[in-house]
Amino acid sequence: MTQNAHPEQTIRSDIDFRGIGLHSGAEVSMRLVAAPAGSGIVFRRTDLDNFEIPANGRNVAKVSYATSLMRGSVLISTTEHLLSALIGFGVDNVIVEVDNLELPILDGSALPYVEAFQRVGLKQQRRRREYIRILKEVEVREGSKFIGVYPGSGYGINYTIDFPQPIGFATFRGDLETGDYASLIAPARTFGFKEDEPKLRDMGLIRGATDACCIILTKSAIQNPPLRFPDEFVRHKVLDLIGDLALAGRRIQGRVIAERAGHAMHTALVQRLMRDRSAWELTHGYDESRDESPETADAPEMLRSALPASA
Repeated sequence: MTQNAHPEQTIRSDIDFRGIGLHSGAEVSMRLVAAPAGSGIVFRRTDLDNFEIPANGRNVAKVSYATSLMRGSVLISTTEHLLSALIGFGVDNVIVEVDNLELPILDGSALPYVEAFQRVGLKQQRRRREYIRILKEVEVREGSKFIGVYPGSGYGINYTIDFPQPIGFATFRGDLETGDYASLIAPARTFGFKEDEPKLRDMGLIRGATDACCIILTKSAIQNPPLRFPDEFVRHKVLDLIGDLALAGRRIQGRVIAERAGHAMHTALVQRLMRDRSAWELTHGYDESRDESPETADAPEMLRSALPASA
């Protein structure tokens, strides 16, 4: 079996961000710091004596509207966009220093992170990157919602959404290993319906939401156009998926299929996968044989998608 081994990577220099938490509405400063090989992604609460929370499935906390991590009684919230950018752009080791409980939402996408990585550059490290090679199917079902991971080459993703109008139905299909994450997934922003705002605010959520950090939808239209892509909504769900599956601790080698899933199901899949040690093994490279299944054989590029019904 031919494999393409890659070294681990970290950022060449520290990167600072400042912004507002999407749900808390609180100001937060965040710094990404280069980390040694083998460190993985570790969050550090600088306002709580530098308490550290590794980004892994054991530390998943509340996942209703965002992916949060908790160790002991210490929380880090809304981690998915940064985790997605790190996995999508190939950053293996980094310390994330934050001075509040929630990461800044920035523009609602992973693009500010990717642009920062491109600006400072990445540094290769003297350790080969490990991947989680899927050996057998692992699935999570909840009514009409579904997510599963299956053996396969690359990191294939097939994601279907079906929301009320003006979003409608859309499907993403592609492979993260093509290297197109920065241009085709990272810019996709989070979104929400205007009619849900009072209920969510009563729950203590979206206190930092504005039209500068999310797509706002009414029952008939997009309140703050234009979209960055005609199918930006499904691309953002893929962005979230990549970030949530980063909690497995390494990139996946296999195929992921999701239908109407969300943060809770994404992280439930991670936890179920980690519990079933017979379902995966660690490997140091991607299989180059490209033994494609019918689901991915006709989609070698990053994106093949059906546009939303409203497009």
